[in-house]
Amino acid sequence: MKAWELHGFGLEHLKLAEKQIPRPAPNEALIRISAVSLNYRDKLLSDGSYNPAMRFPLIPVADGAGEVVETGKNVTRFRAGDRVITHYATRWIDGPPQADRSVHTLGNTLSGALAEYIALDERALVAKPDYLADEEASTLPVAAVTAWYALVEKGQLKAGQTVLIQGTGGVSVFGLQLATALGAKVIVTSSSEEKLARAKALGAVHGINYSRIPNWEEAVLDLTSQQGVDHVLEVVGGGSLARSINAVKVTGQISVIGFLERSASAVEIVPMLQKEVVIRGIGGAGPRRAFEDMNKALTKFQLRPVIDRVYAFGEALSAYQHLERGPFGKIVIRVAA
Repeated sequence: MKAWELHGFGLEHLKLAEKQIPRPAPNEALIRISAVSLNYRDKLLSDGSYNPAMRFPLIPVADGAGEVVETGKNVTRFRAGDRVITHYATRWIDGPPQADRSVHTLGNTLSGALAEYIALDERALVAKPDYLADEEASTLPVAAVTAWYALVEKGQLKAGQTVLIQGTGGVSVFGLQLATALGAKVIVTSSSEEKLARAKALGAVHGINYSRIPNWEEAVLDLTSQQGVDHVLEVVGGGSLARSINAVKVTGQISVIGFLERSASAVEIVPMLQKEVVIRGIGGAGPRRAFEDMNKALTKFQLRPVIDRVYAFGEALSAYQHLERGPFGKIVIRVAA
């Protein structure tokens, strides 16, 4: 089979290789991959920012969708012909995360899905929603589950609440779609008027161009009658976290998901005390049970993932470069011809 392998940090070390098709162990299913999608985490992994101790060579990418073509003798959850999606934190089935969950994650410590085939423990797979194409389904494991886990599982989002979404990448667009479907009002920040217009077409009630309004937290307060928002999806990090604290309401919640700007933040303690704000790190997408619950909601609402562009399997480097430029929604690589 053909597979992309990372042989060192930097995209110059991402090479197309010929590998043996893996044989499934007794508890594994062999999946013929149809499509994968990229996450910002894949960029951080490839450049060494996320896991400096990564072992090479490694097949990258966590998110994949495809068809079960063979099962081990002990597999009971799936059979040949089933359409499935990979689950990022392979041993996080339910309950709170365990300290070692990152030790068992795809495209990081475990071989990923940027290949024609992958063998995975049956516990690390979920059934694909029937209404989604494989390209769409491949976008769900990290970005969609992260947004769902932050807003619904942990945030207990309710209709009528207000959510601030930063940017228009994968997690952010899924957060916008899910929050809107659940009856929340969404404010989106971006440096692009074109992307803000697209966000409004997806249901955002307000857009703030932070290149024109650097103090965007003040604009958020103006839009909420100085009350602030109920929830922030914080994906920027660095100085953005302090602004998010100013933009959130009393007893509001901030889900810290990424660090597009930088991984360290300096914040004032007093505003956190005065607002009794909840700041919660969201580090590993979510458990498989949350993934399956989310899929039921997606099916109910018939939500369609937003895909910026689909690349051919041989164009993986171009897909990574597009990821670095900042897509609107998700970047997908079609693996199967």
